[in-house]
Amino acid sequence: MTVMEFEKAAAGKFEGALLALWWDAKGDWERAHEVAQDVSGADGAWVHAYLHRKEGDLGNAAYWYRQAGREVARGDLRVEWEGIVGEMLGRG
Repeated sequence: MTVMEFEKAAAGKFEGALLALWWDAKGDWERAHEVAQDVSGADGAWVHAYLHRKEGDLGNAAYWYRQAGREVARGDLRVEWEGIVGEMLGRG
C-alpha cells in the first residue's frame, strides 16, 4: 500500500500507530492523539512525538522522540508524516 492509498483507505483497515496517523490525515488531531496514547512501544512514541510537534508542544514532542529512539524532527510536518507512514507500511 502506498501513502496515497493509505490516506484514501477506510479507518477499519488500520490499528495502533497507523490508525492514529490515519485520523491525523483526516484532520482529527484529538482522535489521533487519543489513539496514539494507547499504543505502546517505539511506534506509539514516534507518532505521539509527531502529534505534539504538530500541536506546537515542542518540549513534550522532544520527550516522545527520545522515547521512540528518534532524533527530534525539525522539517516539514507533511514530510515527516509521509516518512512515518511509509516506514510503518513498509514493515507490513
